[in-house]
Amino acid sequence: MSDLLTTLNPLALVLCLPLVGALLIVLCHRRPNLREAVTLATAAALLLAVLRLLGLYVQGAQPTLTLAPMLGGLSLSLNLEPLGMLFLLVASALWVVNSIYSIGYMRANHEQNQTRFYLCFALAIAFTMGLAMSANLLTLFVFYELLTLSTYPLVTHSGTPEARKGGRIYLGILLTSSIGMLMLAIVWTWASTGTLDFRPGGILAGHIGGVQTGLLLMLFMFGTGKAALMPLHRWLPAAMVAPTPVSALLHAVAVVKAGVFTVVKVVVYVFGPTLLQSQGAATWLVWVAGASILLASTIALKQDHLKRRLAYSTISQLSYVTLAAAILAPLSLVGAALHIAAHAFGKITLFFAAGAIHTAAHKDYVSQLNGIGRRMPWTMGAFTIGALSMIGLPPTAGFLSKWFILQGAWQSGLWGVVAVLALSTLLNAGYFLPILYRAFFKAEDAPAAHGHHHPAAHAPVHDHGEAPFPMVLALCLTAAGTLALFLFPDGPLSLAQAMLGGPR
Repeated sequence: MSDLLTTLNPLALVLCLPLVGALLIVLCHRRPNLREAVTLATAAALLLAVLRLLGLYVQGAQPTLTLAPMLGGLSLSLNLEPLGMLFLLVASALWVVNSIYSIGYMRANHEQNQTRFYLCFALAIAFTMGLAMSANLLTLFVFYELLTLSTYPLVTHSGTPEARKGGRIYLGILLTSSIGMLMLAIVWTWASTGTLDFRPGGILAGHIGGVQTGLLLMLFMFGTGKAALMPLHRWLPAAMVAPTPVSALLHAVAVVKAGVFTVVKVVVYVFGPTLLQSQGAATWLVWVAGASILLASTIALKQDHLKRRLAYSTISQLSYVTLAAAILAPLSLVGAALHIAAHAFGKITLFFAAGAIHTAAHKDYVSQLNGIGRRMPWTMGAFTIGALSMIGLPPTAGFLSKWFILQGAWQSGLWGVVAVLALSTLLNAGYFLPILYRAFFKAEDAPAAHGHHHPAAHAPVHDHGEAPFPMVLALCLTAAGTLALFLFPDGPLSLAQAMLGGPR
């Protein structure tokens, strides 16, 4: 077996491990303990395979893999580049933690169709790996669409009318935007350049100019619906009907990260910052992203449902990445890549905490959280770290990424962007700090006979203290990761800089 793993193409190994895990999960569907052991083992094996890939990258290796040659010189191909390496590390590490959390959550809440849940989760991670390693736009588009389709059953997991409606919105917006705009942008790029390969500095220079550059960029940005740029954001709050581990997958591990990863990759490797800067073609994107940040943050202020507040926070935080990419300064582009990782660890912590509160205390609304920090100190301590990261305060990873974005805006003389960043920081504090105040400084409300949330027959039985141990362990690990990214940023920072041609 060790010889096989050594000789197998490392890109193929990373792509195939979660697919093999998905098959084994189905075969173990009658034995829950074995099924969950397979899930954990597959996630751990994938992380080890990605770390091996990182070792090869550091040594200067550039593995490639052709999955399927096609007509006209096109192919479904994989390769390894710095931004993709960073995405691989984030997604594979968080799948391990999310698997631990999912086992505790799914069992404590007595969820149905657990085999389908773990199967679709494994498939989603496999397609995320493929997207992260895409060597060209065609390959990225194929895995982008497969990721959408594989996560639809997760969004509609509960099978309720509300879940089915949320799933229709999710599928409708993401497929319509990708087929109607992203695919058109890819065809236009192919017709203009004769290639779809990702290349440092871009492939469009000398092939497109004037109004066409801005129009093509618009098709790419709005065609990437997973980036949730307003007004193509409604799928994200609609998908909050899914179980919390799915929300964590959507917001932190795979789906939205696939969106902003695509945005950064298109800016750096398809257009190239120099082309966009010379033609001023990304100016409109700066202001659309800035408006999305402020509007989503303002809407988040008014949301009493905790997961919906976090959903609108995600829309705002994703637009930070798009804004940073649109600034086009080297420092802001580094900040965009770093914010992909920082937001992943911070936001998954917040959703984990929301699910733990739902499981242990049957509370889903901000107005119900008085005194919850005293009952659930580990959960709310982790929530505090995640919230500080979203606001952008040290010692959390969110401070580091936002600092680079701010420096890029400052050096570019974009004072309006500096103002947006300052105002959005205040808005972030406005919708997170009241939660922390309620949790730690207000007395817990007396139990009420009726409230926002009416536990169903399958509701958890944990009425006191923390959620089950696997859930608390997972959220503590991701909170620790949020701090570690601030304290030890060299690895992600070197990958972000290498994306722009810096040393490995």
